[in-house]
Formats: sequence, structure tokens, C-alpha cells
Amino acid sequence: MTAADRTVDRGPLILACGALARELQAVIEANGLDGVDIEYIPARLHNTPDKITPEVERRLIEAGDRPVFVAYGDCGTGGHLDAMLARHGVERIPGAHCYQFFGGELFDRLQAAEPGTFYLTDYLTRHFDRLVWQGLGLDRHPKLRDLVFGNYRRLVYLAQVGDEELVRKASEAAERLGLEFEHHVVGMGGLEDAVVAATRSRA
Repeated sequence: MTAADRTVDRGPLILACGALARELQAVIEANGLDGVDIEYIPARLHNTPDKITPEVERRLIEAGDRPVFVAYGDCGTGGHLDAMLARHGVERIPGAHCYQFFGGELFDRLQAAEPGTFYLTDYLTRHFDRLVWQGLGLDRHPKLRDLVFGNYRRLVYLAQVGDEELVRKASEAAERLGLEFEHHVVGMGGLEDAVVAATRSRA
């Protein structure tokens, strides 16, 4: 048996953004997707989206002929991720970003009603200080808040789980940014549907 044959014999592989770790594990366990492996790509690459496509491609090549599904939105790659995946014949979850595939039609309605909306997921709420407040330098330069968020009107928390502590943190984040607060529990949305369909078709 060749190395390629051994690769094919292995179960499906999901290449995923690290920001989806909790949610993907929950989907795998809830749907009994035994034999599915997940490789997480550091969520910090969202700060340098030009690095996402080459990193995903590197891992695709390492996977050989193993069935692969990509749990990433476009995430600011400007279509480069989709072009690369098309060359490899690999699918990804539909949507431009996690807000869209978590929120689905609700996200579309929210965005149409108020384009000046800043969104949080469970992951971003947990790590708001590190990724947003400190990541954008607001802790060091408070005046940047009006520059960065001056065109925003509200903060919408699209929650994957019903966690009152996370709701409180998201509400506090909205207050710190000077935005109106709105909260919707959307669950796993299109993430679960896409992962289940993709991994079962590749098993």
C-alpha cells in the first residue's frame, strides 16, 4: 500500500479557522461524526488575511489525497481563498465570514436594515479585549474608538449558545464602543449543516 493509499483510507479532514474550535467540536459530537479530524489554523491570521490562503493551501497539500473540507469564510482574502480551493477541487462552507454562516437569513436582514453594524460571535465575545480592544489599540489610544467605530450604530451579538455571562460581556463591549446593543441566539446556523453534509459525503 502506498502513502497515497493510506491517506485515502483515512477519514475526512476539516481545515478550520481556530475561532470555530468550540463550535466544530460540538457539531462533531452532536452528529456522531466519528473518524473526522480537524486541523485548526490560528485565528490570529484574520489580522493578516493575505496569509490565510497560502496557509490553507500548504495544509491541503500536506493532506495528500485525503478528503478535505474547509471551514472558513472568505474572511477578507478578496476571493483568493476560493480561487485556490477551486484549483484543488475543494469545497468550503458558504459565506463571506462566520457572521453570515452563523446568522444566515437573519444576518442578511440585519445588515440590510443597518449596514453600520459591528458583529460578535461567542468566540469574539470571549476574546473581545485581546482581539478588538487591545488588537485595535483602543486600550492605548482611546481616541481611535471614534475613528474606527464612528460609522457604526449598533453591536449585534450572534450567539451560538445561550450563555448569560457572554451576553453580559457582549453588552459591556457595546457600551465601551458607544454602540446600541442587540442579541440573537442563532446556534450553529449553516456551519452545522455544511459540515455534516460535507463530511458524510466524503466518509
